[in-house]
Amino acid sequence: MKDYYVYIMASKRNGTLYVGFTSNLEKRVYEHKEGLLPGFTKEHGVKHLVYYESTSDVQVALKREKQLKGWRRGKKITLIETSNPKWADLATWL
Repeated sequence: MKDYYVYIMASKRNGTLYVGFTSNLEKRVYEHKEGLLPGFTKEHGVKHLVYYESTSDVQVALKREKQLKGWRRGKKITLIETSNPKWADLATWL
């Protein structure tokens, strides 16, 4: 069974946020950190994984990503700080 991830990257504590979806979190975070993906995260220096959740249902993950992208910034910050109050980079495998 495959896992799918919805994640939030940040440039720094309370900095620029990015919500994404992937089936390979380790690879995607590496791509963000190394600036391999052109676009928003590279332009804004968004390199810290501060939140993620997983599911085995791709439709659930896509719906959740859309939901989080629709949230106001304050609600996203509350979500991050509930599980990661110090805004630690959760990509400890890199």
